[in-house]
Amino acid sequence: MRFRLLSAQGLSDRALAWLFVGPTIVLLLAFNIFPLLWTIYLSFTNFRANRPNADTVWVGISNYQRVLGDEAIWENMRATAHFLVCSITLQLLLGFALALLLNRRFRSHSFWSTAILLPMMLAPAVVGTFWKYFFEPQYGIFNYIVNFFGGPGAFTMLGDTQLSPWAIVLVDTWMWTPYVMLLLLAGLRSIPSYLYEAAEIDRASAWTTFWRITLPMVMPFIILALLFRTIENFKMFDLVDQLTNGGPGSVTELASIKLKREAFEKWRTGYASALAIIMFVSIYGLSQVAVRFLDKVKQR
Repeated sequence: MRFRLLSAQGLSDRALAWLFVGPTIVLLLAFNIFPLLWTIYLSFTNFRANRPNADTVWVGISNYQRVLGDEAIWENMRATAHFLVCSITLQLLLGFALALLLNRRFRSHSFWSTAILLPMMLAPAVVGTFWKYFFEPQYGIFNYIVNFFGGPGAFTMLGDTQLSPWAIVLVDTWMWTPYVMLLLLAGLRSIPSYLYEAAEIDRASAWTTFWRITLPMVMPFIILALLFRTIENFKMFDLVDQLTNGGPGSVTELASIKLKREAFEKWRTGYASALAIIMFVSIYGLSQVAVRFLDKVKQR
């Protein structure tokens, strides 16, 4: 009825389309595009957010040169890469294993499906705080569990420079493996049953069926899970901030933690903006590689 009234008033289909799409475009420009453009502008200046009335000086690419020449930034990127590779590898392996298990539809299937999904329903800051107390060497139960299975005795998981990077990997894997499992389970259930029936008629082994049917058909979903988790983990902040705050020292200081400290502790807004743009370009580049690989897989 509303479309008929608007058409009766002389509005064309194109005008109607812009009438409904226009507010969304305005909100997109206001909350996404404008902040990005403003950040790009600030990255070429010496602006400091704690001195809004000071003169803003155009410094060109000086901030980018300082970021790329800072050895501490490369250490942060190395820590971020270690976190990305280890956590996503574990999440893909465990998520695929759980998806294969839940795809069998055994008794109490619904209960276990819901129970496995519980960690991803929690806020990352809450998860970080919970695991921080869980790893506490004095009254946390993690040491007790490790020692029960013959561990080395009392140790500090979050205070050890060798163990703390693996602590954030463990917590992130615990939280987001259900998300990966959900994506891969959808992929498994999208495989036509007649493919498995044909493999059974041909007397193909379970290993051959997995490599020739299951894995190729689920590969697009694996790439999607890899893409989504790479983007999210590259900008991971709240969980690591609550769990280790980048410590001990700077071994778990991811690029996002470094960005927060430069922007809101040292108030080097221009420098932090340049770092943010470099991170954005890095994420965008990784995303493009994954998307192109996904397109190639779909064309096979």
